[in-house]
Amino acid sequence: MPAHTRLPVLAVAVAACLGAQTAAALPATASDTVVSRGVTIPAFYDPPAADGTLVRSEHLPLALSLPGLDGPLPGRATRLMYKSTDSGGNPVAVTGAYIEPAAAWKHGGPRPLVAVAPGTMGQGDQCAASLGLEHPLSINGQTVSVGYEDLAIYRMLAKGIAVVVTDYAGLGATDRLHTYVNRLDGGHAVLDAVRAARNLAGTSVTAASPVGLYGYSQGGGATASAAELQPAYAPDIALAGTYSGAPPADLTAVTKAIDGSDLAGALGWAVNGFLQADPALRPIADKRLNAAGKAALADLSTMCVGDAILSYNSAHSTAWTADGSSLSDVIKAEPALQDFLDRQRVGRTKPASPVRVATGVNDDLVPHAQARTLAVDWCRKGADITYVPVTVPPLGRSLLNHFTPLITDQGDAIDWLTDRLSGRPASSTCWSLPVRP
Repeated sequence: MPAHTRLPVLAVAVAACLGAQTAAALPATASDTVVSRGVTIPAFYDPPAADGTLVRSEHLPLALSLPGLDGPLPGRATRLMYKSTDSGGNPVAVTGAYIEPAAAWKHGGPRPLVAVAPGTMGQGDQCAASLGLEHPLSINGQTVSVGYEDLAIYRMLAKGIAVVVTDYAGLGATDRLHTYVNRLDGGHAVLDAVRAARNLAGTSVTAASPVGLYGYSQGGGATASAAELQPAYAPDIALAGTYSGAPPADLTAVTKAIDGSDLAGALGWAVNGFLQADPALRPIADKRLNAAGKAALADLSTMCVGDAILSYNSAHSTAWTADGSSLSDVIKAEPALQDFLDRQRVGRTKPASPVRVATGVNDDLVPHAQARTLAVDWCRKGADITYVPVTVPPLGRSLLNHFTPLITDQGDAIDWLTDRLSGRPASSTCWSLPVRP
């Protein structure tokens, strides 16, 4: 099989990019052989048409696991498929994983649950975070997939916190293309992961378990969205607190920042996701993209973040358009694109629970300014916001400027979330931000 062949999903992805039949109309079946860049995706990830919140589950072997007196360390993992709702209001199957920790929860009350929204993984099904728990590093000559969220997950498990991880719509589940950084798809998938964990039999999680959300980068956008959406979409889930690290709250600003950067390939994932979510945008793509641009979108649709860094590092979108315009210029010229991106904006609805917004002051990949604006917007609405500017000196590469705050702030972020899960009130820092217009 050629290096860039994935059947039947690649054909669906190309069709979505070039304006043909929608991916959602061509679901894979359990009899299909789905291979993404040389990685065979287990049949578990082929979504059926079954109804119900929790569709199916099975044991998930953790790659990093040790025997313990009370069971394997750090815990027992279960692969999940659950129902969610996409941005069009349609049911969608989402995969993920639940991990029951071996460690005891020592802060009183029932064991808490945290839903982890992964950062950018890519768009190929082999990039799913739940697969990263089983294969933390996957290098086979065709793809490079790294389960870098495992560190945060294991740190929470060590505290006795149960963890559920979402793969998002279309990442892992093989019936559609992943709608990268889509506000509604991401927020819904996070909240429905909590419901799926509650519906899983044989766990210590109950309806009384405090619930928190954790995410950085793409994950920070998804948890920020989930915190906003929770009162209307999931009133049955009372959130104790949400960590939103480096959230891409304003995709217009983020699109401009990543163009030509170390992670320029994310432009392709975003455009692919836009076309998957809103077929009305396809004529614009047909008109504006040249052959190289359409080929790049199809290529990136099967890539993980490691692949994109190797193949599209410092790529400029001007090489992908028919007239040499940048994607930012195309957005400015197309009202339909402006409207779509405006509807993706996070920060217009007040979260009903505490949120910790953290962003590196020198982050130029997911720009610091637009993340800070999110905190200001929420503060103006009277939300309980803890804003943390993470001070890391400029490191010369945009990817380092973005990734380093994730590591340096991770312990403090998890401690803050643990305090919320323990019932300790948050201390808003809105007083330090210019909350008046």
